[in-house]
Amino acid sequence: MREIVFDTETTGLRAESGDRVIELGAVELENRFPTGRSFHVYINPDGKKVDPGAFDVHGISDEFLADKPKFAEIVQDFMDFVSDANLVAHNAGFDMGFINAEFARLGYEPFPWDRVIDTLALARKRHPMGPNSLDALCSRYAIDNSRRDKHGALLDSELLAEVYIEMNGGRQASLLLDADAAVETKSVSTEQVSGERRLRPAPLPSRLTQDDIERHRAFVDKLGDGAIWNRYG
Repeated sequence: MREIVFDTETTGLRAESGDRVIELGAVELENRFPTGRSFHVYINPDGKKVDPGAFDVHGISDEFLADKPKFAEIVQDFMDFVSDANLVAHNAGFDMGFINAEFARLGYEPFPWDRVIDTLALARKRHPMGPNSLDALCSRYAIDNSRRDKHGALLDSELLAEVYIEMNGGRQASLLLDADAAVETKSVSTEQVSGERRLRPAPLPSRLTQDDIERHRAFVDKLGDGAIWNRYG
């Protein structure tokens, strides 16, 4: 099962008002494990200026983007990377809104929502008391996010992939794999252990001293004739 964990950085917050994607990062998972394959590109927003508030978040300037390819130039590479995989994003409505707005400008069909997994919605179900930001989830799952002084599409995708794996039992799954390996190793052993009950040739000597026995007998006598101990004396 292939999944593509991805993130975008944008000129602003409103795709419906013409804000554009300026960075796209993605990493590939196969059966919830990273394959090492990734996709990353900066994108010229075709004349749309980066909002100062957005710049404070990601630090990507208009000058930096001036010589970068436009979305039309990278869209096929991105779609080839995604292929038939599901897309995984944190607060997927935001990222997919921008991706589908870019698709619409080029005459592409919107990406199908039944192939989109929102890790924010998943986190809210798992941890209803929150907080469930990416940073908070990294802290919850002991994932090192110390490099994240600003948002970045590829770095955030890599962190989100780790979070997503942990939310789906990543470490527990690893333990199960280890257990399966141990069972497999044991199964190829030629040693056979019999389940037949074996009796000792002679009973073990009692650890009770005579003084212990006398004191117990005196205690039972105090309980009267109805004491349960009298049935086993």
